[in-house]
Amino acid sequence: MTRVEVTVTIERPPEEVFAFIADFEKNSLWQAGVQKAWFTSNGPFGVGSTYTQLSRFLGRDIEFHFEVVRFEPNKVVEFKTTSGTFPVHIVRAVEAVPEGSRVQAVIEGEASGLFKLAAPLLDRITQRQIEADYARLKTLLESQPA
Repeated sequence: MTRVEVTVTIERPPEEVFAFIADFEKNSLWQAGVQKAWFTSNGPFGVGSTYTQLSRFLGRDIEFHFEVVRFEPNKVVEFKTTSGTFPVHIVRAVEAVPEGSRVQAVIEGEASGLFKLAAPLLDRITQRQIEADYARLKTLLESQPA
């Protein structure tokens, strides 16, 4: 089981940061390897909303299907895969701090098949990639006009 925790402070209002990270169709703007993401459910965003994400990891295209399992507007969005090569569970939380917003992410996943054999190496690669993704998120949001 891989578990990655990342915290980043972004100099933007919490509502703005949360709206961006909860709009999964924007994942390709800040997450390396994400080629495209699209909502597969209709209606207002919340618990039960679904989306699909096409990612490239270690030279392979992988399609993930996700469902939102917890949603607290402007605070927490939690989602998990419903199918795909790697079962993944993600919590993204945003809180107000004097500098703007603190984003905390916890990502848990379990490799399967051949990927399971390389789990220790994959854990290190995943940690570095996710840290870089959240640094990219910070740079992207802080470069937006106020």
